[in-house]
Amino acid sequence: MKANANVAKVATLVSESSRAAILTILLDGRFHPVSDLAYMVGIKPQTASYHLAKMVEADVIDVETHGRHRYYGIRNQEIAQVMESFLQIAPPVEVRSLRQSFEEEALRRARTCYDHIAGSLGVKLTNALLENQFLREGQKEFHVTTEGEAFFSEMQIEISQLKKNRRKFCHKCLDWSERRHHMAGAVGKAMLDRLLELNWIQKTPNSRALKITSLGEKGLNEKFGIAMASN
Repeated sequence: MKANANVAKVATLVSESSRAAILTILLDGRFHPVSDLAYMVGIKPQTASYHLAKMVEADVIDVETHGRHRYYGIRNQEIAQVMESFLQIAPPVEVRSLRQSFEEEALRRARTCYDHIAGSLGVKLTNALLENQFLREGQKEFHVTTEGEAFFSEMQIEISQLKKNRRKFCHKCLDWSERRHHMAGAVGKAMLDRLLELNWIQKTPNSRALKITSLGEKGLNEKFGIAMASN
């Protein structure tokens, strides 16, 4: 079989530090304007536009146009998972300020990984579902048990509907900070959406970090046996 030289083109995209930083930001699953991405990365908007155009051309990110504004987001779960894998093997970022230390701690505690929950919270949720036999662990994915379907239904997550989605159902995603797997796919997204609806967690501006609310502290403890204080 002939080697695919196009792999080098994709690798070149993430080898540039600004592009890698943009992709890491886009792991929050949201679409961002050029100005916001440029500010968060610390580059000029013109430079950010150049990098974004390269990544759009390579089908790594998508762009949506609303009026005169363009918004950019990561293309799909597969690309997000590759970026998470890179983060796992990358050397840790040197912490140079108290603010950076707080941000790093918040990301490790709870964050979005494209469209599902990662960090300590994501792993604890997955472990709780496994311990209660609502999930069964496979080699590359998690399987929802009959008891699990009933549990998810109580959470107003209908597994039968999720199985109809044209995407991975409940695959294992390796968490870069916890070094363990958390659930992703359609089930992982549904869990994130439901906890946001319940106001157990909240997204934070310009960050992948998730905030656990006082309602969440109580709900996570009662429903999953997870003890995590609100922040």
